[in-house]
Amino acid sequence: MKNYIRNFAIIFQILLLGNFAVGQVNSQGIDFFKLDKYIEKSAQAWKIPGLAVAVVSGDSIVFAKGYGVRNINNKEKVDSKTLFAVASNTKSFTSAALSILVKEGKINWNDKVRKYIPYFELYDPYVSNNMTIRDLLCHRSGLETFSGDLLWYETNYTRKEVIERAKFLKPVYGFREHFGYSNIMFLTAGEIIPAVTDTSWDDFVKTHFFVPLEMKKTKLTIDEVLKSDNYAQPHIVTPDGKAIPINYMKWDNVAPAAAINSNVEEMSNWLIMQMNDGKFKGKTILDADMIWEMHSTQTPDASSRISASYFPGKHFDSYGLGWDLFDYNGQIVVNHGGGADGMISQTMFLPDKNIGLVVLTNSINYFPTALMYYVLDDYFGEPTKDWSAFYMSFFERNKKAEIESEKNDELRRNKNSKPSLDFKEYTGTYGGDLYGNAEVILENGKLVVKFIPTPVFVGDLTHFEYDIFKIKLRNSPTLPAGKVNFIMDENGKIIEMKINIPNPDFDFTELEFKKK
Repeated sequence: MKNYIRNFAIIFQILLLGNFAVGQVNSQGIDFFKLDKYIEKSAQAWKIPGLAVAVVSGDSIVFAKGYGVRNINNKEKVDSKTLFAVASNTKSFTSAALSILVKEGKINWNDKVRKYIPYFELYDPYVSNNMTIRDLLCHRSGLETFSGDLLWYETNYTRKEVIERAKFLKPVYGFREHFGYSNIMFLTAGEIIPAVTDTSWDDFVKTHFFVPLEMKKTKLTIDEVLKSDNYAQPHIVTPDGKAIPINYMKWDNVAPAAAINSNVEEMSNWLIMQMNDGKFKGKTILDADMIWEMHSTQTPDASSRISASYFPGKHFDSYGLGWDLFDYNGQIVVNHGGGADGMISQTMFLPDKNIGLVVLTNSINYFPTALMYYVLDDYFGEPTKDWSAFYMSFFERNKKAEIESEKNDELRRNKNSKPSLDFKEYTGTYGGDLYGNAEVILENGKLVVKFIPTPVFVGDLTHFEYDIFKIKLRNSPTLPAGKVNFIMDENGKIIEMKINIPNPDFDFTELEFKKK
């Protein structure tokens, strides 16, 4: 194993770099000078406005630095205390909160969910009655990945209302048969806390984690973030490489799955506790047996042969309780990613080696995952692969495929076709049990779709061909254009509209919009 940090001269140089939070410097096989240059180079290649990175070893932060700017417009610098959305890295806090109740004997991992949340109901009575707390936390409900996320995304539904509407979601797998990532199941898990303790998930997390782990700047709501004096603004990066700030989206109604906003220093405290059997600065925050349970495989996630060829040091993927798991060079890697509008995060640690990483960025990119593999390779003495370039090739390939698809779509369409009816005939209220209603109205002679539960979703329609219109949401720059297909009955009357806005996170096709 390489050992780059072994003499006073190198430690002195680290101190000179500035903006590093350097604690106890251990022998860990990571070349921080090379890491620093790699981050700077890669951030430029990805056009990332700002990011922050921290490395932890044992019980200390040994590297913490900010790069770039919080907001491309005002050029304020990112540092190790800058707040970012950590998004789905929130999930490990929810599983940890429930582990406290398990340790106290108030609940059991295998308790039925309906024991605490009687209104919980899914697609099948057997599944509804037999879903356990453990099932909620390891993505094996039978639902497809991200199914139902449009129920909470910027909607006016409460947490309870989101959970109640989940019964209308259609499964794609058998119960406990397959991995299917579910934010709604984690929301449900979080709501068990107030059912058992009369304390909200929010207050429980603050009291049991933020306070003892000295996470003083960490926030749970966007309103709190916007009042702070050091936060990163989310951005989109246009095809020509221009970064544009966008607004934060409020995720309060899915908080147990994705609400936390933090910085690399305070998230490092979270990892230090995870790596040290639940202890932080001599205090026990979580029980060691509970830590083991959360870091243990609960749901296998099949890895393809092609994927395995890209990662020769990796042999399995699985999910624990709030954590992703895989092996690399014979070591278990506990990790999780997080994606919000205009922000991507990554946490990772090797429990047997007590080394960890936090990466927070303020644009959509694959670099946090690439940096995780770079750090792993550097630690194990194999820093030969440029993981940033590797992931960039996938990113560019996907972008090119999207452009080609749009071009082909345009070439195939019948430009001479016209709508079957006058625009007024397409207007009205459309809806279904799962999501609720949308209204199609005429605005300045053009069709507009308003999604009633999601006020931010206002879509402008332009004719594409026949009774198919293109839709572009005005206030959602991270979502691409899509299509709305109006369906007629045998009498030539509109009876339904089908909406498809293709993107990696939200499935518009599972929403039903029958004309009322």
